[in-house]
Amino acid sequence: MEFTAQQIAALVGGTVEGDPNVKVATFAKIEEGHPGAISFLSNPKYTHYIYTTRSSAVLVKRDFVAEQPVTTTLIRVDDPYSTLAQLLKMVADYVIPRHSGIEQPSFIAEGVEIPDDAYVGAFAYIAKGAKIGHGAQIFPHVYIGENVEIGEGTTLYAGVKVYYNCKIGRNCVLHAGAVVGSDGFGFAPVDGVYHKIPQLGNVVIEDDVEIGANTTIDRAVMGSTRIARGVKLDNLIQVAHNVSIGENTVMAAQVGIAGSTKIGGQCIVGGQVGFAGHLNIADNTTIGAQAGVTANTTPGSRIIGSPAINATDFARQVVYTKKLGELNATVRNIEKQLKNK
Repeated sequence: MEFTAQQIAALVGGTVEGDPNVKVATFAKIEEGHPGAISFLSNPKYTHYIYTTRSSAVLVKRDFVAEQPVTTTLIRVDDPYSTLAQLLKMVADYVIPRHSGIEQPSFIAEGVEIPDDAYVGAFAYIAKGAKIGHGAQIFPHVYIGENVEIGEGTTLYAGVKVYYNCKIGRNCVLHAGAVVGSDGFGFAPVDGVYHKIPQLGNVVIEDDVEIGANTTIDRAVMGSTRIARGVKLDNLIQVAHNVSIGENTVMAAQVGIAGSTKIGGQCIVGGQVGFAGHLNIADNTTIGAQAGVTANTTPGSRIIGSPAINATDFARQVVYTKKLGELNATVRNIEKQLKNK
């Protein structure tokens, strides 16, 4: 596919500065730009590339002011990054085909109905009582347990496992190796021996959720582990039993959430964050990478560190820590002066 800068601007509500007829057919990072590519400038630290990039067009903010001559064509938009995402989605919808039909060998229990526009890949297993929505994409080696519900337009990539009684909403994406509904880590010690506590609940994943590769979401002891609408989870995340995650919260890779913690909506969680159990994390909380969260938060909090503290206090502590060597030398010097008196 090939588009002019003017056509792209019309699609995304932008304005062109430069050659409106320049053509682009692919995407490239601004620092790796080449003729025929479109790039974007969002992070200020990449601004210097706008003056040297060879990309034919670059998405920039409407208020971008060039400090040197720019040879590429600019497409001014409100948010270059989200506009890029919009363009990538348009291309993906065109070039990535949606499958339909049932490949063999696969197992579909008696009584399970597969809509004509759905897809079941080879070696998939769908147990009795399962419900599969229109347009669902079930790739090879997926396991769907008894009474599982898969919503319309949801994609389960190769090797996804969904245990019995779990529910997945519409237009969700579960990447390869994700496990939904495995037993929570529940054991009761009796006379030095750990006895398993049956995990009789389920997992409920609402609409428009994306689950990264090899992420695991444990079923509840009772009730539901719940992932709300619009949540985006990266790869290798562990969500324990009876956790709930609020709408449109995003988490980077290797986050671990202990049992019964409630995370609010619109939260941003960096990579390798660890949550203790039975916490209440308020809406709009931002948590820096590798934080160890051991206490509840208030709405709009920004925390980092282990144990996690207010981000401003953490930054101040880092400054103090850097000065410890100088402080130690000063103290020793004072001690010597006192001894010599």
